[in-house]
Amino acid sequence: MLVSLSIRDIVLIDRLDLTFQNGLCALTGETGAGKSILLDALGLAVGNRSTSGLVRAGARQASVTAVFDVGDEHPTMRILAEHDIEPEPGSLVLRRIVAADGRSRAYVNDQAVSIGLLRRLGDGLIEIQGQFEQRGLLDAATHRALLDAFSDQPALVAKVASLWNALGDALKARNLAEQDLAQARSDESYLRHSVEELAVLDPRSGEEQVLAERRKLLLNREQLLEAVNAAANDLTGGNGQSGAEDALIGARRRLERVSGAAGDRLDPALAALDRAMAETEDALGQLQSLASDVDVEGGSLAEIEERYFALRDMARKHGTEVEQLTDLRVSLEARLATIDSGGEVLERLEQDCVAARCAFGKQAEALSKARRKAAKILDQEISRELPPLKLDKASFQTRIEALEEREWGPSGLERISFEVATNPGAAPGSLARIASGGELARFLLALKVVLAGTSPVEALVFDEVDSGVGGATAHAVGERLARLARERQILVVTHSPQVAARADYHLQVRKTTLNSGAKKQTTATQVLDLNDGERREELARMLSGAEVTDEARAAADRLMGV
Repeated sequence: MLVSLSIRDIVLIDRLDLTFQNGLCALTGETGAGKSILLDALGLAVGNRSTSGLVRAGARQASVTAVFDVGDEHPTMRILAEHDIEPEPGSLVLRRIVAADGRSRAYVNDQAVSIGLLRRLGDGLIEIQGQFEQRGLLDAATHRALLDAFSDQPALVAKVASLWNALGDALKARNLAEQDLAQARSDESYLRHSVEELAVLDPRSGEEQVLAERRKLLLNREQLLEAVNAAANDLTGGNGQSGAEDALIGARRRLERVSGAAGDRLDPALAALDRAMAETEDALGQLQSLASDVDVEGGSLAEIEERYFALRDMARKHGTEVEQLTDLRVSLEARLATIDSGGEVLERLEQDCVAARCAFGKQAEALSKARRKAAKILDQEISRELPPLKLDKASFQTRIEALEEREWGPSGLERISFEVATNPGAAPGSLARIASGGELARFLLALKVVLAGTSPVEALVFDEVDSGVGGATAHAVGERLARLARERQILVVTHSPQVAARADYHLQVRKTTLNSGAKKQTTATQVLDLNDGERREELARMLSGAEVTDEARAAADRLMGV
């Protein structure tokens, strides 16, 4: 629900802070007092178009902030999560700033957002129903969802959407298989030649690295053997000089001779010499093994280079890496297999498409049947609401138009729209095109009364809902608004005392003249929260006009049930 509305420098409003409650709120006041300004300001906060004309004369900018009370499961919470906007516990704050040049900025919970996102959030929080409002019920794009909600078939609606997606996946798989088969057939000779070449070459995973290492080893064989032999001689003394091995042995013998006199103090040194001798023996073994491997390394340099460059040439031919040749071979063989078994695969995929289409069609037809049944009930219930609202000559119908197969989608097989005719024999048309301002508001009221439980939007604003009516019709309008207010927060801008008397609380909009200094006066709009006595006077004014009489006060008491 709408909790508060703060307005700064909007047209005649300098500074205004309003709080709202659940139930039915009446906004009344003389013509020109500024009731429409309040609606314009509220519209700004929920994403309506802005103009520089809304900024109060002399002000640098205007702003409006609307605070809504929302639960954690409200659909707007998912929208906030999609855009990484941190939710405030239990509330959602929408703010709009309009500069004097008409440019505007939008904020949600003090985080800058696009106007489109602000409008999307606003659509889920409040509906402003009036003569020029083109969102909500006047948008035919919402009618199918409203009818589905009225039919109370959420599982069937979700099933149809799921089966449509499954059909799309099946068709996509079949089409891709067809394309792959057609491409494979056009490339068949190339594929067979390439597979044959790769089969002859028979590349193996990791082979390029092994060949590169062998090639490098053989290219440096002489230099490597020379270095290995020289190092071994240095260790063993094979070059006619004393080697490291003999030096370590001699050192250990000298220390062993005097170890008895030193106690255990030479033990660490002896252990270190033992380790050094072991490491020296290990190094000699490694050098001898390497020299042996270099001497007997399989394959000549010419053979290895031939294989190495053959692999690189094949990879270059196919625009890939040598390491990927094995996978390429598997892929090409699979494409050839597609040619051989392509007919069977396509037949199976076609059967999948037929089965998916059949499943979708069956559930979509069931949904169409449920929609036609719900539409008949909806039309009857709305038709019962029209005569008391002085729309007894009007008719309402839910138009269900079958779509061409190419137009089918996750929402089913038909296009749905609400249409009205205001006179007998007249062709029905869209709500916005056929109904006048006052008729439109009453049509929307009838729709809202019948569809009260189907929308997540918990705050509704009605403007001109009582235009051109009075007496019993105005009473009927008030009664329906009060009934609707049991389930929704309702704000109604009204000139009808019969409607205002039904309200749970009453706000009066009035225009006042203020002294601004230097003998200058300015006109401003104010809003008063009326108590019972003030409300009685306002209803009497609405009944009698400029001069409030005792008879008007008595009539006001009767309307209020006093």
